[in-house]
Amino acid sequence: MNIVDSSCWLEYFKGSHVGEKVSSIIEDIEHLLVPSITIYEVFKKLIIELDEDKAIFAIAHMKQGNVVNLDTDLAIYAAKIGKENKLAMADSIIYAINKKYDATLWTQDKHFRDLKSVKYFEKE
Repeated sequence: MNIVDSSCWLEYFKGSHVGEKVSSIIEDIEHLLVPSITIYEVFKKLIIELDEDKAIFAIAHMKQGNVVNLDTDLAIYAAKIGKENKLAMADSIIYAINKKYDATLWTQDKHFRDLKSVKYFEKE
């Protein structure tokens, strides 16, 4: 299973070099986990930088993957993961899902760089 962090989703939608690298991961929707917090982050960024119609189109694409919603158990697990790894709330949720599903996280976020099961790309 794979999780694509907001940073890489945005690169994918831009058609950048990093976006091209994660395109096969994103397009393999059967093995794609999409944390609902990632949908929030991407939608918010796109409605600010583009417009709501383009943001809705992007989210429709994201929702083709297996969306993982935050429930009570995951929230508690994420809080523990956040404490252990000194991660902010959204990052804690994403990494908790990554660990729960034994997935690989694709990201440009430096907070994840040295964590297990992470494929990190430098920002260009």
